[in-house]
Amino acid sequence: MLQILIQGLLLSGLYALIAMGFTLIFSIGRVLNLAYGAYLMVGGYIYFWVSQTLGMPKLMGVVVATALGVVMGVLKYRLIVKTLKGDHVAVEISTLILAVVIQAGIVLVFGDSSKILLPIVPGVINVAGASVTYNILIATMISWAILLGLYAFVRLTHTGRAMQAVSMDAKGAAISGIDPDRINLITWGISGALGALGGVFFASYTQLSPSMWVAPLIISVAVVIVGGIGSIIGTLVVAHIIGFLEVIVVATLAPELRGVFTMLLIIGVLVTRPQGLFGREEL
Repeated sequence: MLQILIQGLLLSGLYALIAMGFTLIFSIGRVLNLAYGAYLMVGGYIYFWVSQTLGMPKLMGVVVATALGVVMGVLKYRLIVKTLKGDHVAVEISTLILAVVIQAGIVLVFGDSSKILLPIVPGVINVAGASVTYNILIATMISWAILLGLYAFVRLTHTGRAMQAVSMDAKGAAISGIDPDRINLITWGISGALGALGGVFFASYTQLSPSMWVAPLIISVAVVIVGGIGSIIGTLVVAHIIGFLEVIVVATLAPELRGVFTMLLIIGVLVTRPQGLFGREEL
């Protein structure tokens, strides 16, 4: 039970980081960025290329992966989202197609076989009798630090308050002098950074493969649907529900059923409470 509790807490922190970028886009842009999983995939592969193929410092790999995530997010907004001018269905279909194209590019460059990403921080520590790798422990601690920093940014800075205003009413925010286009651009950049960084941690926890973008995307969609909100607090709550659910299923049933109960949770919430557990849609 203690092992499940510790692993659940660690995995939930990582899932919260993964889902946060997706949630921000949903809250402010009102679209499901179905290419979000591609951020994670590209982030993981770029880190692998920089740190293990080129042999450069791991920190450099993290920085390059995160920076590329920002570029991907900004370009996606400029070239696809802004061009389609609020047609949410077209945006979602386009982003899904983009994810498949990026996957094909990854296969072309790196091959279709899975790759093992060496731990960012090697070693194992004993926590209250439970064995925990330094890798997942450090990844979770960094995830929490980033999430707390993001929460402070949204609540305490002028740009963060502008993001809240746009998430509540984009037209009203524009009347108040806020530029929704600038806020959306910043949000897509932050989303790309969070996704790519989450991909580095996620790949080091699992493995690299061209299809690795699917599972994080499902987790992110589950957080949005089950939570029914675009808030940071709501993301944390639902990420912990999903994280603990997966750890319990793996420990008591079978690893193959890891994602099944997450999907059942989505269906159950859609049937019983379509607006989600919290039923709000702003930061």
